[in-house]
Amino acid sequence: MHDLKPLVSRHWLFLVAGLMWTGVGIMLLLRAWGWLSTMPIDWEFGLLLASLILAGLFYRWMFVKTVNKNLRRLAELPDPVSLFAFNSPKGYILIIFMITLGILLRRSGMDTRILAVVYATMGVTLSLASLHFYRAFHRATRGQHVVSEQS
Repeated sequence: MHDLKPLVSRHWLFLVAGLMWTGVGIMLLLRAWGWLSTMPIDWEFGLLLASLILAGLFYRWMFVKTVNKNLRRLAELPDPVSLFAFNSPKGYILIIFMITLGILLRRSGMDTRILAVVYATMGVTLSLASLHFYRAFHRATRGQHVVSEQS
């Protein structure tokens, strides 16, 4: 079973994590856009503005800490490492929880205006946070420290 794990140089995990966060962010934004695009323009604009404000708050107060924790974890992994180590075991559990929550929310009959805000907020936040992983990948490929002292 151990031979089935694809091993990569540690710096590739930063790129994989960034792509994953970006991909999920875009998927959430597309779903939110599907709901927003059916609404009158004033609702569409207002809900999008609310999502951007909330995303800024979530990003600043929650996600920067989470991303920096992940960057430090990745930077401390051995080299080479399993491709699947881009996420911690706890992170995989969180992914399963979030997917389940998303399914339950969509099937709950909740107002699509609320769903659009939740999905757009998370989509923007994840997309912004993914930029940290791309910067870390760039730094790692140049032999620079991935995580700064202030992270």
